[in-house]
Amino acid sequence: MSAALAATMAVVAAPAAMATPTGGYAVFAQCPTKTAHVNGCIYSPTESGEITLGKQSVPIVNTQILQGGLLRPEEEFVKRMAPALNGETLTKTAQRVPGGLLGVKCYEIKGEGHDEKELRKACEKIFEEGFLGVNAVTELAAPASSVVLNTFAEATGLGTALTLPIKIKLENALFGSKCYIGSESDPITLELTTGTTSPPAPNSPITGNPGVQSTKEGGGILLISGVKLVDNSFSAPGATGCGLFGLLDGLIDSKLGLPAAAGSNTAILNDTVEIANSELVEESEG
Repeated sequence: MSAALAATMAVVAAPAAMATPTGGYAVFAQCPTKTAHVNGCIYSPTESGEITLGKQSVPIVNTQILQGGLLRPEEEFVKRMAPALNGETLTKTAQRVPGGLLGVKCYEIKGEGHDEKELRKACEKIFEEGFLGVNAVTELAAPASSVVLNTFAEATGLGTALTLPIKIKLENALFGSKCYIGSESDPITLELTTGTTSPPAPNSPITGNPGVQSTKEGGGILLISGVKLVDNSFSAPGATGCGLFGLLDGLIDSKLGLPAAAGSNTAILNDTVEIANSELVEESEG
């Protein structure tokens, strides 16, 4: 191939390779707009909240993002997701497990004075980082099409707004690389609502929030702020694959109280949701 021909091909190929959404649509960079049957895009960061499985609660302090395409609905208001272009439909974001490997409750050191704050900080440094630290990473446990958004339920609080099958990876040097609570064959299935839950005992009902709707980009993007999605009616299986040949599975189950029946677990996700038509996303590409 001549140098001139190579240069010409590079110029022709460059716009396609570099085309990404711009302006307010930039958040939809991972939306598969050219995938068959995709007619919408979603970008939804979870900025805070908490997941409790059995006896262990893990606060969400690092933003996790649900992103990708929305397939043409098979029924009104119900939309299944198409996978994100980069493969991370749900970003694999680590959250620190309070107490770490030994379960030391640093948060029980109360007070807002200098000494109390420094003691809490030192406690967390020792017991929640390094060799003694444990991270929890929430991952999808099924194809993206198993993630279902019901826009009517989200807006009204009636029924399930978001179906999210997950598994949670526990990270620590002792656990190995395959230590999970939940799996593809036995997922933790969240049926999240913006209304009020009806859990079995011992959990009590908790109430979500559908948030406040507005628009961006001249009405091209639906923005829903202050969304609170909740579920405390799901069950959680025991740990698998932890340590050499899974030798630590039982120890982790005993410590966390797993398996945990429905009524013993809680998920609270505080989100922002942005949705746009896929054609508008494509038109914004620069």
